[in-house]
Amino acid sequence: MKIDRDITQKDSHIALRIQEDKLYRWALTLASITIVYNLIEGFVAVWFGFNDETLALFGFGLDSFIEVLSGIGIFHMVYRLSKSPTNKQRDHFETLALRITGTAFYLLIVGIAISAAINTLTRHQPTTTFWGVLISSLSIATMYFLMRSKYYVGNQLNSDPIKADASCTKACLYMSFLLLASSLIYEWTGFAYADSLGALGIMWFAWQEGKESFYKSSHRGATCSSKCT
Repeated sequence: MKIDRDITQKDSHIALRIQEDKLYRWALTLASITIVYNLIEGFVAVWFGFNDETLALFGFGLDSFIEVLSGIGIFHMVYRLSKSPTNKQRDHFETLALRITGTAFYLLIVGIAISAAINTLTRHQPTTTFWGVLISSLSIATMYFLMRSKYYVGNQLNSDPIKADASCTKACLYMSFLLLASSLIYEWTGFAYADSLGALGIMWFAWQEGKESFYKSSHRGATCSSKCT
């Protein structure tokens, strides 16, 4: 009977490990989707933001490029966890990626603040914010899917780092809603300051994400602070 119990426990352990491997592969796939999507979104948003002279969309695109840097760090973290699930401590690569990401967010804030001030003083208006509506709508659908999927994997694996990444994806979702709102307001009303206000909102999210990145880089444990929820 003892031998039967040992065999049963061993089979159960193997089955659990197989399930964990599947979940980690899915987590790596989600991280890859995040990187590729943000890279494409960044190019498209910056292109149309520049051509249509809409600061909110342009800033949104630059933020997407920064999210690519963050996503690379997340991919590395998930891969490390898949090899050693009990190791919750960030390594040098993840810490460096977080510091670079945080610095990039702060540089974005400075650029947006200066541009928004100039646009406000000159009462500059975008040519159109149609593409802001379209891109933000697609981003909302994509970020919602990624957020829910990451929460599911994180809960199944009981992984705080993966759930933390899902919470930060939620911030990207909120930013997409902000871009959609400012773009729609301008399209419907022609309100001169709608685009600048949208850009300032993106600047606020960038500030929060920059602080979050530096907070994580100074804490070895791979968790997310309360500001990321």
